[in-house]
This record gives sequence, C-alpha cells and structure tokens, in this order.
Amino acid sequence: MRQCLLLIASVLLSGCSTLDYYAHMAKGQFELLRSRQPIAKLIADPATDDKLKAKLKLALEARAFASDTLGLPRNGSYTSYADLGRPWVLQNLFATLEFSLDAVEHCFPIAGCVAYRGYYDEVRLKAEAERLKAQGNEVYIGQVPAYSTLGWFDDPVLNTMLRWDDDELAGTVFHELAHQQLYLQGDTRFNESFASFVEQQGLRQWRAARHQAAESSIRSERADQFAALILATRERLQKLYASGIAEAEMRSAKQAEFERLRADYRQLRDGAWQGYAGYDGWMAEELNNAKLLPFGLYHQWLPGFAKLFDEAGGDWSRFYAAAKKLADGEPAQRAATLEVPDPEVSGPEVTDTSATP
Repeated sequence: MRQCLLLIASVLLSGCSTLDYYAHMAKGQFELLRSRQPIAKLIADPATDDKLKAKLKLALEARAFASDTLGLPRNGSYTSYADLGRPWVLQNLFATLEFSLDAVEHCFPIAGCVAYRGYYDEVRLKAEAERLKAQGNEVYIGQVPAYSTLGWFDDPVLNTMLRWDDDELAGTVFHELAHQQLYLQGDTRFNESFASFVEQQGLRQWRAARHQAAESSIRSERADQFAALILATRERLQKLYASGIAEAEMRSAKQAEFERLRADYRQLRDGAWQGYAGYDGWMAEELNNAKLLPFGLYHQWLPGFAKLFDEAGGDWSRFYAAAKKLADGEPAQRAATLEVPDPEVSGPEVTDTSATP
C-alpha cells in the first residue's frame, strides 16, 4: 500500500502559535522546488544513469496518459525531477483516541481539516508523536513517497517515487494529479478515496493500453485483498467501540480483534497467496487504531466511486462532473451515496465482540 498524502503549500500562512511548524514546512517545500530539474534535459544528458532515464521516460509516458486518456490536468507537474537524497519526501503523523477510529484532525487555511500532519523534520515528528501519546492517543507514522500541492506549484517526480515498480510510479502520477482535478476542503476521506479510485481505474486502462503481463493484476488483487482484511477489522472495531461495554472488556476485545487480523492475514498469505510475504513487515509492527486510519481514508469509498464511474458509462468527464456534484452537496448525502457495500471488504458480522478468533 502506497501512502500518497496531501500537503498544501498554503498552510504556511497560518498564525503565530504554530509558526515554527510552518517555517520548517516552508523550508522543506522550497528545498524540494529548488531541487527540480527538467526531465527532458536529464534524459538528453549522456551522464544520466540509464536506469534513471528509463524511469523518467516512463514517468513522462504516464504523465501524457493521465491527460490524454484519463482527462486529468495538463500542466507542468511531473515534467521535472528532484532527488531528495532520502527514501521519503516527508512523514505523516496519524493519531486517534484509544477507542475510536476517528482521526485527531489538524486544520489549515485552504486545505481545511486533514487527518494527519506532515513533517520533513524527524526530530519535530517524534516530539509531537510523544506529546500525543502522553495525552493518551495512539499514533502511527507513515512515510510518504509523494504529495500534491493542488496545482499551486508544478510538482516534480521524486526519487522517492522510483523505489518500487513501474505500476507504482504511474499510479502515483495518476493519484496526485487527481487531487489537482478535484479537492474538497476538509474531507480527507472523499479526497483520498477519489484519488485512489482514479489511480486504480487509471492503472487498469494503463496496463491494457500497454498489454502488460498478468503479474500486475495479481499484485493489485493482493493489495485489494489486504485492504479488505483491514477494512473488515475496522468495521468490527467500529461496532465494538459503539457497544458501550466496560473499558477493560473493550480493551481486551480490541486486542482480540488485532490478533484475529494477524491470524486472517497468515491464512491469506499461506493459502491463496501461496506464501507471498510482502505485507509481513507491516503486520509485524504494532497494530493500533491510528495504523488503520489510512485504509479508512484511502479505501473505504472506493466501491462508491466505482459505482459512480459505472453510472457515468466509464466516461471520465462525466465521472468528474458527478464527483464534483457530490463534493458540492451536503456531507450526509455525499456519505450516503458513496457508502456502497463491497463483498470483498465487508467480512462476517460480529455477534460477540469479546470472542477470540
């Protein structure tokens, strides 16, 4: 799972109480912009490494496909390259209460309230994580390979986007340009689910156009199945937290749900995946509410957007218009429209929340 989260350059305009945070964000953003080099120039340069050239050529092809086929904005984004010298562009801090799947939100001008806070500076990040934990919150830190400035700047292809396979690179371009296509202030779930749908559907069309091998589809299916496990766990935890049982009992049942998730994952890995262990590292780390947050933001409304795309007849312009209409409408109606049950995600009903798997 890729964590392509959003940063708005305009957060730099906020008040004095968080001036230090915004100053460090401004520094990180401007360093990124200063590192940009035109991709065309790098490709033409004989000194550029051949592997890098191949990746950059692919990025330009994905960039053209995004506008020509997917109807995404045509501008200077992803026509330049920046090497930051580190494996992530920034790190995002998520936080929740002990018995809640709702994010501790952070609000900014223009961007509105979002479910995370980004950091270029690891010292500041860890200090804030410790502060939130001391208040009784659960936290999760996710490394971010890319983000969108929503068209405020021409976002570059980053070295952090080249760490994985070609699908990840193309999908990242589609995802981040989708944020430029449509962004709803203050609704992280809508924005990320919308961009994730554009990414996934865009990749299907990208693979078909390039006659790619079936392995890409297998990898995508595994990602969907893993997300389904997480979302099913979230649904059960949501019911648990709303049950009103005593805290001690709820705490025990919560841990049982995480053990159930680990058991379900092992069954999937050793069964249908025939030993594929690509998510072992993620599962081996601490599991908590905050760690499940990105899945709720990026995946929960994917079936709803897929339905909207089908209703638009697979026409991107009509789909974007329908999504914009939802964004302009009332939040309750938007949620009701997008809350479409997905048989891959729903999982079994929970009757005894304190039971072990």
